[in-house]
Amino acid sequence: MHDSIRPRVTIVGAGFSGLVAARELEANGIEVTIYEARDRIGGRAWTEERLGHTLEMGATWVHWMQPFVWTEITRYGQRIYPSPVADDAYWLSGGEVHHGTEAELDDKLLRPQARIFEASQEFFPYPHEPLHILDSGDEELIQRFRAADQGSILDALRDGSFSQEEIDLADAYWSAGYNGYTSSASPLMAKHWAALSDHRLSLLDEQTLRFKLENGMRGIYEAIAADLTATVHLSTPVTAVEHDADGARVTLDDGTVVASDAVIVTAPLGALDTIAFTPALPAPAQSVVAEGFNCTGFKIWIKIRGHHSLIAYAPTGNPIALVRSEYFLDDDTTILVGFGPDHEKIDLDDVTQVQDLLHRWRPDLEVLECTGHDWAGDRWSGQTWATPRSGQFLQGWSLFRDSDTRLRFAGADWAKGWNGVVVDGAIETGITTARGLIDELRSR
Repeated sequence: MHDSIRPRVTIVGAGFSGLVAARELEANGIEVTIYEARDRIGGRAWTEERLGHTLEMGATWVHWMQPFVWTEITRYGQRIYPSPVADDAYWLSGGEVHHGTEAELDDKLLRPQARIFEASQEFFPYPHEPLHILDSGDEELIQRFRAADQGSILDALRDGSFSQEEIDLADAYWSAGYNGYTSSASPLMAKHWAALSDHRLSLLDEQTLRFKLENGMRGIYEAIAADLTATVHLSTPVTAVEHDADGARVTLDDGTVVASDAVIVTAPLGALDTIAFTPALPAPAQSVVAEGFNCTGFKIWIKIRGHHSLIAYAPTGNPIALVRSEYFLDDDTTILVGFGPDHEKIDLDDVTQVQDLLHRWRPDLEVLECTGHDWAGDRWSGQTWATPRSGQFLQGWSLFRDSDTRLRFAGADWAKGWNGVVVDGAIETGITTARGLIDELRSR
């Protein structure tokens, strides 16, 4: 890069990927400006005080085997602590409520999950290079890999060797995991998650649902923001992006046009239809934007009377697929966290509806309050964490990785490693996208 001309990069979005990309660019002498549509930073990570406790409206769990987020936890001196193990487990199947321990529930999941994870070692020998097999030259393996992106995740259990109870448990687990309907969920994502977890269900559970940050996600995203000199313009949506081989111009919602040497768009796939791109995105990418990912669900926090240590599963047809105890408060209440596949099937603030849903497992539970954020209904996200529909593992996130112009995409939706579900993927792409631009701008 020439000393006399300091390059400038515009970043759309102040979530983890945007903030990390800005930090990386600034460290290399590049001027950065960030435009954020919301009135806060953090994106789909949002630590908030609700129900008398500090809660995560979005991203929550972290782990030392997620390399990018663990680096940030270490960098900023943050600490983790475990979510509780439940005393009682309940699961719906065959119109009945079954009861046991969480360990017994986990044991019942082992056999169907082993089938769902089948071939994960073959398909993902390098989990952070998820499409590696396509360059292997092994045509038989490539064909099986492509076929595994079709159909639904539960197809592997429908050969007659699995009980309805096992199918219902897997359905509930992955309705929460994909945060969308299992009938349209690509089987490859589950196999990829298995590969990122040493092909062990216990480690997958630990990475995605066990450890939280003592200071919340804001303990990291606010720390990253504090390291920046860049101006972060809040409540400033970008409505259009023009891009070519030499630079980019973004149009703000008040009509202002801002030119720079490059633009990094960190908006989730579900919000890309709020931005007009010129030239338009390639047709395959446009098709994915129009279809959307599989993540149509929700996350809900529920306060109930009394201390109750529980986890509960329910298959498709029940709005809440998974609910579990997270916090036991001094006022003799418990805060549960829940997930389901369809945000249109629940009112996150409706105590009466949520109590009726919990009564499917435990008629004695009394709901006092409930809350959440409708990410799928939010125009600036349009989805929860990114999970692929059938066919989208191969024709989805990767379509946004390359560009012949100075337009780049970053965010958990486009990650190679922990794609979508955790902050790790957002940080990964913030770093890699910024580094790619740094190399390009140095050579100009």
